[in-house]
Amino acid sequence: MNMVSAQVAIVSGGSRGLGKAIVEKLILEGWKVATFSRHENEFISKYQNKYPEQFYWYELDLKDPGELTIFIKSVVVRFGGINLLVNNSAVLYQGLFLSTSLEAIDEMVLVNLLGPIKLTRACVRVMAKQKTSGSIINISSVGAIRGYRGTAVYSATKAGLDGFTRSLAGEMGKLNIRVNSIVPGLFDSKLSENVSDINREKIAKRTPLGRYAELHDILNVLSFLISPHGSFITGQSIVVDGGLIC
Repeated sequence: MNMVSAQVAIVSGGSRGLGKAIVEKLILEGWKVATFSRHENEFISKYQNKYPEQFYWYELDLKDPGELTIFIKSVVVRFGGINLLVNNSAVLYQGLFLSTSLEAIDEMVLVNLLGPIKLTRACVRVMAKQKTSGSIINISSVGAIRGYRGTAVYSATKAGLDGFTRSLAGEMGKLNIRVNSIVPGLFDSKLSENVSDINREKIAKRTPLGRYAELHDILNVLSFLISPHGSFITGQSIVVDGGLIC
């Protein structure tokens, strides 16, 4: 991807898993990257020291709309604008619907759907004032397309995120802001760590390409969407699952 160093990205949940990999990739490609999470960890500390001019971390709970506003303002002050938003933060409580607590339901809806919507609104307001191109990438899930036992609420939030993607793309086109979602199959992450080896093997056997996704599979699609090669793509949900939902 051939991008200029002045471009600024916000990646939610950039302290671990896919979010961490996205942050690493963008930093190496010359982006200035702002991210947030509820707690600082070893990765955050390392990047704050190693890339003080490119990397910015803020302690934030996505469920707090007031803190979101402060975070966005601080990013603009530090880096001058926002060109890319990657809505990556998510929580998953697995279990049958009738045994899922109301607290777990509330948290999944707040973090997986309402949080990204509010964060996007704040970022779009900045992008629109810049009068330059912008890109929003929502990280969805194959659960939004094909239902899986024990993930009803999680799947509902991701389906909502895909619907948000398509509708928002129709509004943002005139502002030269593109909105797309990436829909991964199973890959190694905090959300999938409770999937047993037996179930992983079953998923691999059901997948036409014979394996589950790796981080680079998802990162390559992200790179394409935010590069000049993807400049005429908006309102799309691109499935990266090796054919699992065929």
